[in-house]
Amino acid sequence: MAKSQIDHWETLVSDNSNWRYQIPTSNTPTQWYDTSFDASNWPIGQGGFGFGDNDDNTVIPTNVTSVYFLQKFNVADLQSIEKLLLAVDYDDGFIAYLNGQLLVSRNVNLNAQPLWNSLATASHEAVLYSGGQPDKFYFSKAELTNLLHTGMNTLNVAVFNNTPNSNDLSGRCFLLAGISDTVQTYANPPAWFSPPLELFKTNLPIVVVNTQFEAIPDEPKIDATMGIIHNDQGDTNSIHDPFNEYFGQITIERRGSSSNNFPAKSYGLETNGPNALNNNVSLFDWPVDNDWILYAPYTDKAMIRNVLTYQWGAAMGNYAPRTQLCELVLNNEYMGVYVMMERIKTNPGRVPINPLLYEDTVDNHLTGGYILKLDKTTAGGIIAWNSPYPPASPGNGTIGFQLHDPALDTLHPLQLAYIQSYVTAFENALAGANYTDPVQGYAPFIDIQSFIDFFLANEMTKNVDGYRISSFLYKQRFSEGGKLVAGPLWDFNIALGNANYCQGNTTSGWAKNFNSICGGAQLIPFWWNRLFSDSTFANLTHCRWLELRQGPLSDTVVMSTIDSLAAVLQGPAQRHFIRWPILGTYVWPNNFIGQTFAEEINYLKTWLSNRLAWLDANMVGTCDNLSMPEPQKEALRIFPNPSDHVVFLEGLEKPSCVRIYHATGALAASVRLSSYTSAISTESLPNGMYYLQVDGNPTLFKLLILHL
Repeated sequence: MAKSQIDHWETLVSDNSNWRYQIPTSNTPTQWYDTSFDASNWPIGQGGFGFGDNDDNTVIPTNVTSVYFLQKFNVADLQSIEKLLLAVDYDDGFIAYLNGQLLVSRNVNLNAQPLWNSLATASHEAVLYSGGQPDKFYFSKAELTNLLHTGMNTLNVAVFNNTPNSNDLSGRCFLLAGISDTVQTYANPPAWFSPPLELFKTNLPIVVVNTQFEAIPDEPKIDATMGIIHNDQGDTNSIHDPFNEYFGQITIERRGSSSNNFPAKSYGLETNGPNALNNNVSLFDWPVDNDWILYAPYTDKAMIRNVLTYQWGAAMGNYAPRTQLCELVLNNEYMGVYVMMERIKTNPGRVPINPLLYEDTVDNHLTGGYILKLDKTTAGGIIAWNSPYPPASPGNGTIGFQLHDPALDTLHPLQLAYIQSYVTAFENALAGANYTDPVQGYAPFIDIQSFIDFFLANEMTKNVDGYRISSFLYKQRFSEGGKLVAGPLWDFNIALGNANYCQGNTTSGWAKNFNSICGGAQLIPFWWNRLFSDSTFANLTHCRWLELRQGPLSDTVVMSTIDSLAAVLQGPAQRHFIRWPILGTYVWPNNFIGQTFAEEINYLKTWLSNRLAWLDANMVGTCDNLSMPEPQKEALRIFPNPSDHVVFLEGLEKPSCVRIYHATGALAASVRLSSYTSAISTESLPNGMYYLQVDGNPTLFKLLILHL
């Protein structure tokens, strides 16, 4: 671990020092924080200030909504100060100035200068009295040289209540300095303080994000800057190196559902140019884009479960988000190991479908460009429609489909009707009596190998969230194949033996049987058990498993990949677990609690080795041929399907008679086509399922007519 430039920390201003303070009135000057303001007539009181509920030394009347206080202090030698820390414990909002310059604020509306009777914009509880840590704000040497000066300095603070009749108001403030020499000049740090870990050098890329101390909300995104230091492969990255991978504007927000409650937050961000325009860039030689994720592997103490799973997905030949382990510095504070990765979206180099535009409402363009997901709604998801089928028995509840890209509120009504009708037609076919029929069953609707690979990834990792949460599907255009594709893979941080509930810790059994294991309102669709009741699908799955086990998912390849990632993380893991001292401690939903990073890695490897052996011995189906059958190319292409007012036939070898039969078998229409690519009007046919047959071709082509 690299040695920090800071030798020790000292206190410049303590909360329990004697401060000048005032309960402000309309007569209090609005520039009370200015360096020229004379506060000599303000009373002197010992901090903190508030209503006196065991955390305030100076008690103020309970009918006030704010209190101002300031402290003058001397700096003997500015050059010896490497870093500055402002720590504030408050109820409910505050604003702080140093030498007349705004330092930081929380829960204060800065659209105008806060007045004496302003209210905090949100509620916030002081925590020092109960053993908690105050909010901390670090300033780098470059920043503090514009804030501090040798000699006398002034720190001004105002604390505001959230409501006029609140039963609590509190403000305690500290100013600490990281000193580069060994000389003791100021006071000792307070008892709650632990020196922050300083990132100096690392073998991983360094991501530096600066929000100007604005708190990052769950939504919407706020403005910030981001710089990435990434020297050539194998070279050491220093926090003092120039930003050479990216430097520019971003917008950023917190993301996640359960993970949003962890101390280490995950973030979604967009790279921006001037005037908040998207700035499509290539990070780490990935395809250009502007949507990225900074994922915090807090509950995954091996830190590589998502990275591993996405690599396995890519090795299967499917798109999976690209990842890069890195270390994050946020507002001058080291935040530990993170994973930079691509956000799932429709874009070249990501999900391999053409984008769907609002005006794409007819013919081939209508038939693809949709990314769907099954997920919780706690992170802001909106259900687009509900499946007409209940979950796999004995689960109960309703399965809802969400639109991921494009978002539901950007879809044309015709597009929503199309994708809902297509997915429902797939479910109807899968639930129907002829579901195993290659023409009348489920097979024409889905990319079978993608469903098999999706199953194998979720089962290899025994993903307790699998199939029901963070589960994506996308729909191709007819010209791209027209099928519903399972994936991309997403969110495997509590897979691979990292969950202590619903048998997520065991290496035997099927994750697809989660509904049976956990009971209640568990929402794994009926699809998977139904698919595996088809011997053809089961046998193809067995063959695919054997094929992968002889290649990218062999024991040798899998274990060497884990070892390689663990080796890269040796130094960063030491820093990470100093920043987040959770080794040897339960973090939801850990099954194993290792005392060291090496123990966490060894547990992962042992668990996975046992899981692979169980799958080898218990894989569904049988296999006589180790390769997937080559998909048959249809000479005749029919689109769009479902059809509204017209259906196109492409690939006719000669002029032909085309018959359309109702699902009952009755002839609904007969059309003579004189050209090899022709259109048939379907406006006169009622909504419903039909079968189309061309003279000389025994195949019945399923056609759904849906007038929108």
